[in-house]
Amino acid sequence: MCYLATSIRAVLKTKTYFISDIHLGAPSVAESQARERRLVNFLREIAPDCRSLYIVGDLFDYWFEYKQVVPRGHTRLLGTLGELVDNGLELHIFTGNHDLWMADYLSEELGATIHHQPLHLQLNNAQFYIAHGDGLGPGDLKYKLLKKIFTNPLCRWLYNRLHPNFGVGFAARMSRASRNSQSDDDHAFLGEAERQLQHSKSVLEDHTFDYFIYGHRHHLKNMEISHVRADGTQVDSRYIVLGDWITLDSYAVWDGQKLQTSTFKHT
Repeated sequence: MCYLATSIRAVLKTKTYFISDIHLGAPSVAESQARERRLVNFLREIAPDCRSLYIVGDLFDYWFEYKQVVPRGHTRLLGTLGELVDNGLELHIFTGNHDLWMADYLSEELGATIHHQPLHLQLNNAQFYIAHGDGLGPGDLKYKLLKKIFTNPLCRWLYNRLHPNFGVGFAARMSRASRNSQSDDDHAFLGEAERQLQHSKSVLEDHTFDYFIYGHRHHLKNMEISHVRADGTQVDSRYIVLGDWITLDSYAVWDGQKLQTSTFKHT
């Protein structure tokens, strides 16, 4: 009976939600917990109609999974996500540049599907390209090299040999230093110079997508883009950047027919 009730609730839910860049754990415990509470309120508000949730990277400001140890904290959010999954939610979590060392903990504990690469997804008759966005597009060679080093299996194995008290603390400090080195101007929309936008147009050369959805850039953007292929044909799509939950509390929602972006108005 409980299984039947859960299945019926899942069928009645029709919307797909997208969020990114929550950065739990930063910059302080108090500020992180306040952000976590806002996100939990949002999840409980959308629960009646949310069939699938895509967290498109940087859920955590730092995350590394040892075999028996994970970073402390975030219990309100993880508990809420677990409850929603038990009630039929389909949960997808992308690794970002701050939490790229995810392994199987969240899949085992929450039933989440973890994505380490861009995802091609069909919802109804619409085609989606979903990625956190770090390291995509031209340039940014220093970061691309660092990412290859960080995700190298041997480097990860060596880091795993460090005691968690040192390993977690050191990496968390590095993550904070990286974030603190950026200003608000670093997140401003750069127009045609946006690497994610350039990457989207390069993808459209050979593939057709109705929507490109990214995180990473911490601004909210929903715009039409066009690309003229080498054979002269023009393809149109929409380019979405999801903003963040540090200053914007923003999200996108697909209702089966159209995709809209908005911000969560909490009380």
